[in-house]
Amino acid sequence: MTILSRRSLLAMSLVLSLYACKKNTPPANTTDYLNEGKEITKASFTALSNKLSEQMKMGGPKQAIPFCNVEALPLTDSLANAFDVSIKRTSDKLRNPKNQATDRELEIIDAYKKIHSNGAVLKPVVERGSDNKMHFYAPITTSAKCLKCHGKTGEMMDVKTDSIIKSLYPSDMATGYGDEQVRGIWSITFNK
Repeated sequence: MTILSRRSLLAMSLVLSLYACKKNTPPANTTDYLNEGKEITKASFTALSNKLSEQMKMGGPKQAIPFCNVEALPLTDSLANAFDVSIKRTSDKLRNPKNQATDRELEIIDAYKKIHSNGAVLKPVVERGSDNKMHFYAPITTSAKCLKCHGKTGEMMDVKTDSIIKSLYPSDMATGYGDEQVRGIWSITFNK
């Protein structure tokens, strides 16, 4: 798929309307999937962010990184079960190899990075995949909080934090980010 057609697909898929889905009713159209995907990513982000903030307050990155290593996937899995979807946070620069991106997810990440570099607003997108299921993608961008564990070593992230990360994630590539950069995506696959 060319960049132009990807941009066209993104532009066509970004039309929003009021949330119309009921919890156990399959979404009726792309806009409904878009709204439900936004609700799921918001709930997932809030749950992860709240837990991570608690850990940071209790002991900083030294406590938060091991928590993420053990608890982040089970937390998103429990939310996925509650919403009857598959929830994945992935990137082209992974920390956890269990979050490996598919080829399509890498294309989406690349498209978001190009859109962001052009100064455009990043918005979620919905599409029907080759598996005939509906997929929702939304960008994950870095903030100052993220940079304590995903920033540049010696700047926003200290050397001790980098050592903790490397001890738990020997193949980690998820550092070196600056503020407001595309870190990856939320990838949600609807089962209904």
